[in-house]
Amino acid sequence: MVNVKQIDALLPQTQCRECGYPGCLPYAEALANGSATIDHCPPGGVETVKALGALLDIDPTPYLPAAKINTRPFAIADIREAECIGCTKCIQACPVDAIIGTAKMMHAVLSDECTGCGLCVEPCPMDCIDMQPHSEPSYDRDRARQRFHARETRLIREAHQKEKSYREKRQIATQTTDAKQEQKAKQVYILQALARAHAKKS
Repeated sequence: MVNVKQIDALLPQTQCRECGYPGCLPYAEALANGSATIDHCPPGGVETVKALGALLDIDPTPYLPAAKINTRPFAIADIREAECIGCTKCIQACPVDAIIGTAKMMHAVLSDECTGCGLCVEPCPMDCIDMQPHSEPSYDRDRARQRFHARETRLIREAHQKEKSYREKRQIATQTTDAKQEQKAKQVYILQALARAHAKKS
């Protein structure tokens, strides 16, 4: 029986989401359970359709015409340095951490790591990212897969840390509020006691 890893190994690991799934692995899982067809990978093109067909024992012939039309040539992201304002939106969008830089500093694309997904283009407010055509991919699929999963793990960890920090701050705020209420209650009690004492003297 074909497993998900075998299917995932045939996919280009661009993590471009053009298949309708949030990455190559989710698409592989959908193929494994039969909820997706083999022609949803524009970067993979005809070769991927044929490879998936052979692995899954599916005749690729009906899927080839659409695959030929939808095939997307490989391209690498290129940032026009003079126009980059260092907003970091492209860094946040890159699924394989192939863009480096810090806030308010010019960013750069690691060409050997870029999978050509194009996800960095749309969020750029300066429209200063071009997809430069290349004859063939220069990135390593296995490394791209590792970088993608490492990024996903990091984002989950950061989300957990953010949630933990939020809970701690909320707890501190609650304790502070309780302390203030307790102090106010003591002050009210003292004032009431003084008022009673004064009333007795009167």
